[in-house]
Amino acid sequence: MFPLHRDREQPIFSARAHVFQIDPATKRNWLPASKHAVTVSFFYDASRTVYRIISVGGTKAIINSTITPNMTFTKTSQKFGQWADSRANTVYGLGFSTEQQLHQFAEQFKEVKEAARLAREKSQERFELSNPALNIAAPEELSEERHSPPLLTVNGPGEEKLFRSKSAEVELTVEKEKVKKMLSEGSMCEINLEAELFTLQDSNAKLVAALQEASSSVEQWKQQLDEYQEETDRLRDQVAELEGQLGHPAAGQSAREELSQSLEELEALLSAKDQEIHNLQSKKTDVGELEKEREETIQRLEDLERLNSDLEGRVQSTEKTLASSREEQNQAEVEVQRIIEVLDVKICDLNDLRQSLAKLIDK
Repeated sequence: MFPLHRDREQPIFSARAHVFQIDPATKRNWLPASKHAVTVSFFYDASRTVYRIISVGGTKAIINSTITPNMTFTKTSQKFGQWADSRANTVYGLGFSTEQQLHQFAEQFKEVKEAARLAREKSQERFELSNPALNIAAPEELSEERHSPPLLTVNGPGEEKLFRSKSAEVELTVEKEKVKKMLSEGSMCEINLEAELFTLQDSNAKLVAALQEASSSVEQWKQQLDEYQEETDRLRDQVAELEGQLGHPAAGQSAREELSQSLEELEALLSAKDQEIHNLQSKKTDVGELEKEREETIQRLEDLERLNSDLEGRVQSTEKTLASSREEQNQAEVEVQRIIEVLDVKICDLNDLRQSLAKLIDK
């Protein structure tokens, strides 16, 4: 049906805009009807004297709205406008790239709306003139009652029937109330949409800044990881040197203290890096390359942590060995002191024996 109507209709104005429809469930949020800006056109059907707004996305009609004199196009922001279609039971919204495009569309809407009103009046006049059952009032009577609904008399076979246009007026009044209600709801939705848009823009700016900061930090992480690797190698050399100095308790104690201090500094640096990575992770979006580099960095940090844990275990083992060597040395010193004491006693005995022998020789 839609393509047949397009064959006999002619476009009179076109513009490109993003198309939205009000959410039928909540009547508060906008639902995008097109992923990108599409062409929105005013069409005129000369055979039916009807004006319509039509927009097609692919093979689907996104907008198919017949313009009536009671419709109103409302500008809700500098680049956004909307109108309610009671026949389609929805509210359409258009987002333009410039304020000028919105102004041109709004002016065209007013012109087409006025043309639709004139076309309806002419159609009603032709209907009244072509209907033989209508009793047309005299010009004097028509001029006196120009501002009141016309009274139409139809002579039936057995009784007279009176028809007034009050039903049409009631229908128009109900339609106007619906339009006002939908426009009010649409305005609230637009305010909420603009607030959400500003929030998203702010979040997007913060996210871009966080991503830039994360990108600049990647090289720093790599450099710091190289420094950690060098520090680990140095600690390994210190452990080897410490193992070679087990026979010298004073030097081993100094090396152990230096090693413990270096390990504490390295753990503090690793903790700071983990916190920095955690903070960046909370800000960062799903970016494949940065996420991969972050995972590699975390893996290398975990490897360093395992290596440091191994070094700590070796340091503890070295400390135990040093303590055991110190205890053995103390025991050896005690044994030597005991032997010295025994030797002193033996020397005293020898001296006594020597003196006794000397006395015997003198006698």
